[in-house]
Amino acid sequence: QLQASGGGFVQAGDSLRLTCAVSGGTFRSYTVAWFRQAPGKEREFVSAIRYSGSTHYKDSVKGRFTISRDNAKNTVYLQMNSLKSEDTATYYCAADSRIILSSLTTGGAYDYWGQGTLVTVSS
Repeated sequence: QLQASGGGFVQAGDSLRLTCAVSGGTFRSYTVAWFRQAPGKEREFVSAIRYSGSTHYKDSVKGRFTISRDNAKNTVYLQMNSLKSEDTATYYCAADSRIILSSLTTGGAYDYWGQGTLVTVSS
């Protein structure tokens, strides 16, 4: 199971840290990703961290967002700085142990999903 938390209402330029707590399975083997979905838009990939620790980002969040994992706590974090109004969305974490590099940004490749946490950025 995945539990996402940390969303909220902030002003443009502020920061938030999202947390994805993972229970069950072998956390160390998981690739964990964040996706987001804004109202009326398709779900999109935001960031992922592989079991190796390698990280990947959507171009528009590079330099502003940082993903990290704590294997001792079975938790993945998404530190979001310099938030913009276009970052407003519901953020979902997803995990799977079988993600290959070419499917990293594809939501359908992940079997396990959290419930989502809403991030609202006011301009």
